[in-house]
Amino acid sequence: MNPVTYLALGDSYTIGEAVPASCSFPVLTANILRKDGINITEPQIIAVTGWTTDELTQGIKAATLHPPYNLVTLLIGVNNQYRGRSSDEYRREFTALLNQAIEFAGNRKEAVVVLSIPDWGVTPFAKDRDQQQIATEIDAFNAVNKEVSTQYGVGYLDITGFTREAISDLSLVAEDGLHPSGKDYQRWAKALAPLLLQSL
Repeated sequence: MNPVTYLALGDSYTIGEAVPASCSFPVLTANILRKDGINITEPQIIAVTGWTTDELTQGIKAATLHPPYNLVTLLIGVNNQYRGRSSDEYRREFTALLNQAIEFAGNRKEAVVVLSIPDWGVTPFAKDRDQQQIATEIDAFNAVNKEVSTQYGVGYLDITGFTREAISDLSLVAEDGLHPSGKDYQRWAKALAPLLLQSL
């Protein structure tokens, strides 16, 4: 039987900015699946810190991909919010990305999981900003990606709540004061692995 393949699409939260690559959530998730007896390759990660939806679209076009993948995850949108982009534009570009993700999974919707956008407003990086406004905007973008995910029948994992615990637990924040720590990514991976396992 061929090994399971996993494609992770996203931004800094997918590559694990400010933590070792081994602590990124796709790598941690693959490790959990291996412990469950799944023969899975190293995840292929298409993600760059700072990417918005349109930049991820360009990044996918430039990448060498080998579909179909057995598993695909998509986490994108924080930089759209950070740059003040509209939720209407996000809906349009996110929907196109989700369609691509489903195609990359050989049109198996059950093999695709969307992760919600983390709330960076609770981090030390954002201490001089309007944290309530950031939270409200993140919630609005997450309402869009959840609605589109439900409409397309793919899996959805809300990790925003995990990230908001950083307001009272700095061990969940990486040394850069902005991105999640390996400890938080491990929690995402533990929640994600069972969802992916169901589709195998």
